[in-house]
Amino acid sequence: MSRDRTFASFFQAGFECSSHRRRDGVRLDLIRATSHDRHVASDYRQCAELGLRTLRDGLRWHLIEKSPGCYDWSSWTPALEAAERNGLQIIWDLFHYGSPDHVDQGSPDFPRRFADFAMAAVEVQQSVSGRPPILCLLNEISFLCWAVETGYFPRVGPGKTGWLKRQLVKTAVAAATAIRERWPETKFVWAEPLIHIAPKHHRKQEVAAAERRRLGQFEAYDWLMGREEPELGGREDFVDLVGLNFYPHNQWYLDGPTIPMGHHEYRPLADMLEEVAERYGKPMFIAETGAEGSGRPAWLHYVCDEVRQAQGRGANIQGICLYPITAYPGWDNSRHCEVGLFAPVGSDGKRHVFEPLRQEIDRQRAIFGVDKMSEAKLRRLHVAR
Repeated sequence: MSRDRTFASFFQAGFECSSHRRRDGVRLDLIRATSHDRHVASDYRQCAELGLRTLRDGLRWHLIEKSPGCYDWSSWTPALEAAERNGLQIIWDLFHYGSPDHVDQGSPDFPRRFADFAMAAVEVQQSVSGRPPILCLLNEISFLCWAVETGYFPRVGPGKTGWLKRQLVKTAVAAATAIRERWPETKFVWAEPLIHIAPKHHRKQEVAAAERRRLGQFEAYDWLMGREEPELGGREDFVDLVGLNFYPHNQWYLDGPTIPMGHHEYRPLADMLEEVAERYGKPMFIAETGAEGSGRPAWLHYVCDEVRQAQGRGANIQGICLYPITAYPGWDNSRHCEVGLFAPVGSDGKRHVFEPLRQEIDRQRAIFGVDKMSEAKLRRLHVAR
């Protein structure tokens, strides 16, 4: 298995960039809500100073294509330019749940509409950077389908179970096909939830139902690679890296509550990562992970220990992305979610760092033996300041 590094840094930072409409019709824009739009230059500089040289960030399609086929890139170009100034590598999310109101995600022309937007976006990226892009074309296909089918997000399409997932995979395939033909060196990474579901009572029927639900987490990747549902057009080369999103709430009982860490039903993350590695045989990364409040350092400690165990069993895991890297207002009620490294922008115009998490990152860097150039650069920057 190839161990070639795709990423500029093993530890990475992700900026929350959801831009969907809630079921009550309110449009979210987390880039604006976290002031990342106004502070992208300083946000990127702060990440660079902390040795986080690979970032996940996103485009807001609803601001870019305000009328069909007419693109205004002014909401994105400051981020492109800031990345270049700071020598950062960005994984660009092109569709983080949200689309313009004139675009119907359930329409037969949605794959074409998104592919046109994606091609135009790469043209702009190439004009600024010129380097092969790293793209997450559609974020969390599985979660978006669950959110629509359960009514957490507004209805899309006919409401048939599985219909939207096929629509989204066809959309991803349309964009990947067009981009790979024009820019063959593009890297496609994806971000899908990594989950575990356990039966509550271990009756035979319930055990089988829990396992069916659990295995459903692999459908998006299986279809994108063409291993299942080949009529959707998936191909192995459409997945360069398998991205996995893992949070403290990612394990639960079938139709029941979350399984707490330490419980005998809680499945070790290392086992889950090993299963994915054996299933796909591709490079992987933790595309999102993080906890809230004072639990942030302990959670990272756990994730890193489990990643090392999985690596020891042969899993090619190339990075861990802290997501979101900034505190943010919750989707449903705008409550203050104290996550990541950075606080909201203060009166001094800066985001203050949550030191316990920063110290844990430094400890884990030393254990993994990664990002040493970043640490040397960080020391030089501190001396200069």
